[in-house]
Amino acid sequence: MPRSKRAAGAAVRRGAERGTKSGTASAFSLGNAARGAEGNGEAEPSKLAPGLYLVATPIGNLADVTLRALRVLRSADAVLCEDTRVTAKLLARYGIAAATQPYHDHNAERVRPGILARLKAGAALALVSDAGTPLVSDPGFKLVRAALADGIAVTAVPGPSAALAALLASGLPPDRFLFAGFLPPKEAARRRSLDELKDVDATLVFFESAPRLAASLADMAAILGPRPAAVARELTKLHEEVRRGSLAELAAQYRASGPPKGELVVVVGPPERTATSDAEIDRALGVTLAHKSLREAVEDVASATGARRRHVYARALALKGGR
Repeated sequence: MPRSKRAAGAAVRRGAERGTKSGTASAFSLGNAARGAEGNGEAEPSKLAPGLYLVATPIGNLADVTLRALRVLRSADAVLCEDTRVTAKLLARYGIAAATQPYHDHNAERVRPGILARLKAGAALALVSDAGTPLVSDPGFKLVRAALADGIAVTAVPGPSAALAALLASGLPPDRFLFAGFLPPKEAARRRSLDELKDVDATLVFFESAPRLAASLADMAAILGPRPAAVARELTKLHEEVRRGSLAELAAQYRASGPPKGELVVVVGPPERTATSDAEIDRALGVTLAHKSLREAVEDVASATGARRRHVYARALALKGGR
């Protein structure tokens, strides 16, 4: 490895090691290392190609920022922010003197045409949320959709995500999951939303506010049933905490202790499947295949028995081959 790259790598490691759970990091070492230690080993051009860049930012610990994110934020013609004051702290930490512009729920409709005009004229603009990955819970989606409709290049710069961090730390199955965002604040609407999700064969991930947490967990227990769950709080920060238990147990804990402090993510395990024997599946397929296509029969039997579609399909092929 060339000496200059070894030095840059060492600077990155030193900067990251100085970071703490509260988000401190060495702005100088990490910021400067970012200029020459990213990509596939080749020097990155100082000028960004025109387009819209969706930049993930730290959810708490500022050492979690990626080198590529730093380069994009440093090189962009402007940074579009939910709250310029929040983004200013990140930019200041890494010595980035970027122009910022507010883009949030309250001004999005008004300022979007001007942003699109700049992009059409060849500007390179970065979009960030207050923390985490843009578009997950901010008005960025409409901007992306409009940019794509106008033929503008859109590039995702991946990085921190509270939903994914909570999913990984929960200990619940991560192979299939559904991010459901915030549930409605009113109980009746919240229960209706949960009822729509109860048969989803995947781990569920929600954002929730502290004052509503206990009530939401109780509604989940009532509608979704006795599932394992986890509540992740203040991820990547000094007081990070992940509580695990059944939905009913977690609801009781937070009802007794009161609303917790900090940002919250709730992760709920998938519904338990009732085991169905192959003989039962074969009998159901035998009846259904008599008057439906293979695809329709597989869909019907998988839905009725709760068995995996792939397994039902294999059983159906075996039955048809034996006829």
